[in-house]
Amino acid sequence: MEMIRFDNPYMLYALVLIPVFVILHVLRNRRKRKLLFYFSDTELFSSLAPDASFKRTNWKQAMFLLAFTFLIIGLANPQVGSRMEKAKRKGVDLVVALDVSNSMLASDIEPNRLENAKRAIERLIKRLDGDRIGLVVFAGKAYTQMPVTTDYAAAQMFLNSVSTDIVPTQGTAIGEAITKGLNALPKDLRHQQAIIIISDGENHEDNAVEMAKKAGDENIIIHTIGMGSVKGAPIPVNSKPGIKIFKKDNKGNTIISQLNQKMLQEIAKAGNGSYITANNTWVGINKLYDEIKKMEEKEFETRIYSDYEDRFQYFIAAALILFILEHLMFNRKSPWLKKLNIFDNQSSNQHLTKQTIV
Repeated sequence: MEMIRFDNPYMLYALVLIPVFVILHVLRNRRKRKLLFYFSDTELFSSLAPDASFKRTNWKQAMFLLAFTFLIIGLANPQVGSRMEKAKRKGVDLVVALDVSNSMLASDIEPNRLENAKRAIERLIKRLDGDRIGLVVFAGKAYTQMPVTTDYAAAQMFLNSVSTDIVPTQGTAIGEAITKGLNALPKDLRHQQAIIIISDGENHEDNAVEMAKKAGDENIIIHTIGMGSVKGAPIPVNSKPGIKIFKKDNKGNTIISQLNQKMLQEIAKAGNGSYITANNTWVGINKLYDEIKKMEEKEFETRIYSDYEDRFQYFIAAALILFILEHLMFNRKSPWLKKLNIFDNQSSNQHLTKQTIV
């Protein structure tokens, strides 16, 4: 199976210009038609400009948009990992268990708890060197999103896809997330492994402290990062743009989601790890990274996509060809095509008279 990634993924944001180009083209065509037929009716215009063709203008625009799309994809430089290779690495095994329950959308940490958590994990991935990392997501249920790997590009890709919609069952099953983390970690050399739980600590599903103690008994360290504030914030729900609607209880009161520091501290203590509180400007990744580096590293064999091949040249070439064809295509009908008309002049004139410009 081939792995596809983009070397410059930020270039893909330029594709949002496509609908803008379409709207401008439609408005320009409407204005042109209005001006043309303001001074002449359909029959007169067909006689004065029999070679005019709005359809060709549309084809030129479609060709331009396709060329633009290929150009942007080419600049983003798609790469294909066509070969898996064994490599020796030295490091530790980490599993990040990320809370994706709806309470993580609370904005007591801007822009919200979940986005800050994802940014913290991204910074952690960038600092890793030889360590393997896996990802577990949890709400009312826990799922292994990504097994432990040293392919940090793949880890970033999986992280980007995380949202509150990824787990259909609501809740905060931290204990089950720890179990999934234990299962995701290789069974050998447990003292070189850790689970990092990032959550607001509102656990309602299971005995997370007992599960953390079980992990600690197996020499797996449990670190916790608390996302949110003790004061708390309301939980936004799907609503129309510009209108904020917050989750309410059965009595119609707005629910305030608060950081449960006590729960997360107890989990970290049971797992022989540390608890870190996040805020708007600091998520404690440096402190957590220092704790990870204190662990004994081991040498292990891993498989990575080591041979990523550039594919930008195909898209750039296609874009250039389309740009050239678009430039060579005239807005008027080609005179040499008119010579291939198999109909007589009378039928052709009748056809022009009956049709508005295409």
